[in-house]
Amino acid sequence: MKVVAIIQARMGSTRLPGKVMRDLAGDSVLARVVNRTRRARLLDEVVIATTDKPADDVIVKECEQLEVSVFRGDEADVLGRYFCAAQRFSADAIVRITSDCPLTDPELVDLHIRRLTYLWREVDFVTNMSQQSYPLGLAVEALPMDVLARMHRLSDTPELKEHVTTLAYAEPSLFRVDNIRHPEDLSQMRWTVDTQEDLDLVRLIFKHFGRDDFSWQEVLGLLGQYPEWVEINRQAPRKTI
Repeated sequence: MKVVAIIQARMGSTRLPGKVMRDLAGDSVLARVVNRTRRARLLDEVVIATTDKPADDVIVKECEQLEVSVFRGDEADVLGRYFCAAQRFSADAIVRITSDCPLTDPELVDLHIRRLTYLWREVDFVTNMSQQSYPLGLAVEALPMDVLARMHRLSDTPELKEHVTTLAYAEPSLFRVDNIRHPEDLSQMRWTVDTQEDLDLVRLIFKHFGRDDFSWQEVLGLLGQYPEWVEINRQAPRKTI
C-alpha cells in the first residue's frame, strides 16, 4: 500500500499573504512543514499540491530546492486538486496536511496511518479533527483513495470543493469516521500560522529549540514553562471548516 502525504500550499492567504514562504528560523514555513512531515516513518511520499496561478511559481521553486514532488491545479477546487494529485502519484491512501502547520508532528502522522491500516475495512476516515482535543495546528486526516474519490464525486458545490474533507463533516452519516482524541483537551491552544501573532509564536518555539525535530509534547512542555507565550496569539479568530 502506497501512503502519500499531500500538503496543500498557496501564496494567496487572506490574513497573512505569502505565509508559507515567510522565514521561520532560517527556512520557509513550507520547508519546516515538509521536513517534519517527511520524518513520519509510514509515509512513502510527500507531495505539495499548489495552484496553477503564476503567484505560486515561487512555491514550485521552493519544492525544487526541497526535492519534494509538486502538483498544480485549480485554486478554488482544492478537493479536485487533492484528488488529481493522489491519482498522479498512485496513492492507495492519503494523509492530508496543511502548509500553515509547521509544528506538524510525524508521530501523530504515523499514529493516523497505523489506525487507518488497522481499521481498513471498518472506517472510511481517521482524523483528530472531528472532536478536537489536540492544539490547533496538529491536524491530520488519513483516508483511502477510494474514499477520497467518493468525496470528490459527491461534493458538487463550490463550498464543498473549497476544502478537501468538508463533506465528511457536513454529512457525517455518509462516512464512518474514527476520531483520535488526546486524554486532555488542548484544543484551546493555537499552534497554526494564520496571523502575524501566530508566526511570532512559532518563531519563538523554533528559536528556543534551535532545530526542527522536536516533538509536539516538547512544545507543550515549553509553553508550560513560558505561559505568557500562549497569550501572543490567543485572541486570533479561528477559521471554520
